[in-house]
Amino acid sequence: MNREAQAALLFLLGAALLRTGFSDQYLRYVKAGLRPLLVVAGAVLIATAVATVWYELRRSRSAPGGREPRRERNPGRRPDHAHREPAVSWLMVLPLLALVLVAPPALGSYSAMRTGTALQEPWGFPALPAGDPLRLDVVDYAGRAVYDHGRALDNRRISLRGFITVDRSGRPYLTRMVLNCCAADAQPVKIGLSGRTPPVLQPDTWLEVSGSYTGRRGKDPINGGVIPFIDVDRARPVPAPGDPYESWGG
Repeated sequence: MNREAQAALLFLLGAALLRTGFSDQYLRYVKAGLRPLLVVAGAVLIATAVATVWYELRRSRSAPGGREPRRERNPGRRPDHAHREPAVSWLMVLPLLALVLVAPPALGSYSAMRTGTALQEPWGFPALPAGDPLRLDVVDYAGRAVYDHGRALDNRRISLRGFITVDRSGRPYLTRMVLNCCAADAQPVKIGLSGRTPPVLQPDTWLEVSGSYTGRRGKDPINGGVIPFIDVDRARPVPAPGDPYESWGG
């Protein structure tokens, strides 16, 4: 692949990154805090493509007759025919087209129920804000319920949002996929539902549940990890959020 083709690919990839970074589509790939890096990477690729084209044009104009001098790898041998790049190198365009044309769906119950809960002990437990109900991330509620034994959750009405997963026994969980940096490392955190839950819960349905802390615990059937519960007094379906993922540490 010659320099002009390389520059074209760099430009297209940079443009795709900028397009993704300036829309909510980037949330399907990386967590929200990485948007500036994605935009900077796109700008650097476009600048590199422009610099490559400028360098090639300058070199062509400086050659005798305005043509690039022919290079010989071995002066003692007769010049061979120009080497042609293999056509298979153009397959590099396919991932780029996939990035531009197809936005992958957010990970859901299929991935979550094939991976054990990945709940981690938080570094600490900041004071909770006032409000009724108290709106928490799934990972925040789960961490406080398991590792702080619900001390700050008692006597508070709590609101959580997540999608439904159902294990083989039919037990429902409210789940969120949690990122370290990108969707490739997403892991589920699950909360068991007790109390006034809807009679029929379909996997991947997004719910907002309100209820209270309960000391009930369960074990994830996949890896034996601890799953806290919430005692539900109200549940309603909600649209999937623009950012379907949560992050460790908020």
